[in-house]
Amino acid sequence: MGRMRARDTEHPQAKLDHGGVATIAPSEFTSGFELIVDGTPQSHVDLDDPTHLHFEYIVRMGAVIDQLPAGPLTAVHLGAGALTVPRYIDATRPGSRQQVIEWEAPLAALVREHLPLPKGASIRLRIGDARAGVQKLPAALIGACDLVVSDVYSGAQTPAHLTSVEFYREVSQLLSPGGVLLINVADGPGLAFARRQVATVAAVLPEVAVLADTQVLKGRRFGNLVVAASASPLPTEWLPRLLAAGPHPAKIAQGAEVKTFVQGAHIVTDADAVASPRPDASLFLR
Repeated sequence: MGRMRARDTEHPQAKLDHGGVATIAPSEFTSGFELIVDGTPQSHVDLDDPTHLHFEYIVRMGAVIDQLPAGPLTAVHLGAGALTVPRYIDATRPGSRQQVIEWEAPLAALVREHLPLPKGASIRLRIGDARAGVQKLPAALIGACDLVVSDVYSGAQTPAHLTSVEFYREVSQLLSPGGVLLINVADGPGLAFARRQVATVAAVLPEVAVLADTQVLKGRRFGNLVVAASASPLPTEWLPRLLAAGPHPAKIAQGAEVKTFVQGAHIVTDADAVASPRPDASLFLR
C-alpha cells in the first residue's frame, strides 16, 4: 500500500473524478517518483531504470513475471497507476504488446504528461471501468494473453464488482492455456477478505499461489498479498528461494498451504461482493 504524505502543491496534481487528488512527487526514500492519491502512495516509477521496482508487492509481481517463458508477452493490466508493471515488462521483454484499462482519465493524463512512457513502447491505455473494459477488448485477445494483472483501487479499496467469481470468469477468458493472472489483494489481521478472494479465484483457475510478507500471510498485520493463478501449473520452481532472499523477504504458499489458507472461506459472488477493507490511516505514517 504505502504511507501517508502531506500534499505538496508544488508538485504536479490532478483532481480525480471521484473527488480525490493525485500528485506526482519525487520519492523520499529512493530514486524516481511516486504517484500519490489522497496522500497515499499508489505507484513508484524510476524513469531512468524501469526495472527498479520499489514497492514490495510489485517486486513480487515482477518475480512471477520473470518466471514466464522467455520472449515478448501479451498482457492486459486492470488499473494503471503510474504504469510501473507495463514499463517493467517493456524494459525486460522488448516487443511485448500491452493493454491497460484505467478508470480515472485525469490520473492517466497526469501520468502521461509528467511520467511519459518510453518511445516505441507498445502500451495502449484505455479509459473506463475495468470490468466493462475487459468486455470491450479486441476479440483477438481472448485466449491469447500470457498475463493479466488486476491491481484496481478506488482510493484505498478495490471496488466490490472486481472481486467476484463472475468477474474472475470474465478475466480468465483472456488467458492463454499457460497464461497467468496476478491480483493485488490488500487485507488486515485475520485475512477474511483475502481468504475469500483466493477461494474465489481458485474456483475459476485451479493452480493458485499466494506471495506475501510472512507476517501478512499469517494474518498478523495489514498488507498486500499477490495472488497468482492459472489453468496450468504455475512456473514457481525458483520463487521460494528468490522471495526468501529479498530485498524484501517473503513467502509463497502453494498446494496444501493454499487449501489450508482458504478452508471455510466462501466464494464471492456479484450478489454478496464487498470492497476490500479500508486500512487505518496510521498504517502509512513513518
